[in-house]
Amino acid sequence: MSALDFSEIRCRGKTLPFGSKALIMGILNVTPDSFSDGGQFIDPLIAVDQAQEMIAAGADIIDIGGESTRPGASYVSEEEEIQRIRPIIAALGKCTDIPLSVDTRKASVAQVALDCGVSIVNDVSAFQDDPCMAHVVQRSGAGVVLMHRQDHSLTMQKAPEYEDVIGEVTSFLYERVELARSTGIPADHIIIDPGIGFGKTCSHNLKLLANLGEFFKLKQPLMVGVSRKRFIGELTGKPIGEREMGNAAVIATAVWQGASILRVHDVAAMKDVIQIAQALRNSCDKYKEETVRG
Repeated sequence: MSALDFSEIRCRGKTLPFGSKALIMGILNVTPDSFSDGGQFIDPLIAVDQAQEMIAAGADIIDIGGESTRPGASYVSEEEEIQRIRPIIAALGKCTDIPLSVDTRKASVAQVALDCGVSIVNDVSAFQDDPCMAHVVQRSGAGVVLMHRQDHSLTMQKAPEYEDVIGEVTSFLYERVELARSTGIPADHIIIDPGIGFGKTCSHNLKLLANLGEFFKLKQPLMVGVSRKRFIGELTGKPIGEREMGNAAVIATAVWQGASILRVHDVAAMKDVIQIAQALRNSCDKYKEETVRG
């Protein structure tokens, strides 16, 4: 694994230390059609309560999304997306100091969220869908998540193909990181995400998850989002609401391999998984260091 040149993610005056502790990003979808929790948190009061519960359970970041990015999701206008997220971001900014993230592909939506106090932009298109996004992030000093996605949400799961999924995803993320840095976004503001489930078959997802160490060649913090995803259902035969144990297995594997951020729905349950896996990893790393010194 290649060591990073920094140990904190910086985002608009806030810092998120990582390394010996994997961070938890709690998912807050304020949409009617997200694959897992669509429609549950459209009401701003219910959404804010849910976010506060996740924070109390141990979330380090809350990621707020007003447009579903599930396979086959339909387009949402900028106005509708802003209407969904703005009251929730504004309310949360008054009751928590932890960094808030906005899950959006649109620069105009990101700008409104940043004006309301968001610290991180989570762009599933990695600046592809809106070329203005990089400049919005750079001017704001926000952190940014750059994710790999093959094709658009409408078509990405129709017939995804790769000659070398690990090599192609790594190359894509390298190019997007270089673009971000050339725009003036510092390295310690950039997080990468291999995009599990975004234009990948079950086999592709498993190859990526089994080889997460390859992404550390890029020397950027790695975020992994697997919560309740289809491939877990394919492997276990369980519906969305019964995939907690499958989630736990994959998340533990990601932490063991060095993932810096885990994006999850079930913060309380997955915090225990993450803490145990991280403790084991830290103990293993310490033993290796002692063995080398000895």
